[in-house]
Amino acid sequence: MKQIKINGGRPLSGEIHIGGAKNSAVALIPAALLADGISVISNVPNITDRDALFDIIKSLGVNVTMEGSVVTIDSTHMENLEISEKLSNRLRASYYFMGVLLAKYKHVEIYFPGGCNIGERPIDLHLKGFEALGAHIDYNQDTHKYIISAENLTGSRVNLDFASVGATINIMFAATMANGTTIIENAAKETEIINIADFLNAMGAKITGAGTSTITIEGVDKLTSADIRVIPDRIEAGTYLLMGALLGDDLIVCGVNPDHITAVLNKLKDMGIKFSINGDRIKISKCDNLNPINITTLVYPGFPTDLGQPMSVLLTQANGTSLFEETIWENRMQHVEYLNKMGAGITLKDNTHAIINGPTKLKGSQINATDLRGGAALVMAGLIAEGETTISNIEYILRGYENIIRKLKNVGADIKIIKTEE
Repeated sequence: MKQIKINGGRPLSGEIHIGGAKNSAVALIPAALLADGISVISNVPNITDRDALFDIIKSLGVNVTMEGSVVTIDSTHMENLEISEKLSNRLRASYYFMGVLLAKYKHVEIYFPGGCNIGERPIDLHLKGFEALGAHIDYNQDTHKYIISAENLTGSRVNLDFASVGATINIMFAATMANGTTIIENAAKETEIINIADFLNAMGAKITGAGTSTITIEGVDKLTSADIRVIPDRIEAGTYLLMGALLGDDLIVCGVNPDHITAVLNKLKDMGIKFSINGDRIKISKCDNLNPINITTLVYPGFPTDLGQPMSVLLTQANGTSLFEETIWENRMQHVEYLNKMGAGITLKDNTHAIINGPTKLKGSQINATDLRGGAALVMAGLIAEGETTISNIEYILRGYENIIRKLKNVGADIKIIKTEE
């Protein structure tokens, strides 16, 4: 078993370089299968979700090579085979193969996706979208296997009950080669969706409106291979900026698109944190007098749900009472137990509302990562805690943060991965 071991209190100084966006890369890799031939995706982050996707596409007869952060995907000899339960369960993003294979072959066999336990995560919006395009869905409740088929896919108007990123992308995939025009209403507006639409359009798709609440897709007969670059990871950037607000000594977060994290930067200003932006570089230093604020997570361009848990650690050091409300997932507070074990003063009103009283000194402890972003929050807590912190279940963290140990060590953190017996 691997754990992360941290000796807290070290200032962070130097440069941290942001990798490609996890939430974009995990959709771009399946998207490459829509076209026959060789596609190249650059700036792909080194995360375990990437490797899980590689295993899935290799199981379909696709050739994958990687040099640095550049992935070459050759789908020339691809076969439409069942995606096994073992492979599907490794990550949430396995569901993107539903839309891709349905578009390309009009048939897909796959099991329910895996991912973090941050609440009920149904895929009903994805399935309703496929049905609106003419697909038939057969679900086996005993095996959790889906068989999705269509004689033909026909463009339709799809109104999402919730602006789901995954459903927006999956329906966009399925609609690329449907007959006629598909309009997605109440579409998610995340920057990652623009990145994916750009890739599909480079392949020959006809997609307009990505980044707005209405996306229009005119179906085409065929897609051809193309190249794309993954946008910077705004969640990774936000996480390191929050660390810089606690421990920074002219910490510079490089390779950021500041326009993608406006909501985060505005909250840092509200807390009295000073930072400077120079192109794609943001310099930030520790703030000793943090203002308490209220945080409500919202769909983009609001404050991102993926940064709510790390932000809650920063709020433990503010002078007064802050409120943290999670509106996207109902199980984002699992990390609170461990923050309180370290000395935080957080009271849960329910699964989605926390009252955070600060400032509180945190002390090193043995704690467990419960999900990806909660794990990042615990790393933050360990970095500011007095003494030694050991974090278990670190697979969650490594799923979504590229080279996090190396990046933090390079700017002065005392952090490493250790191996222990089960």
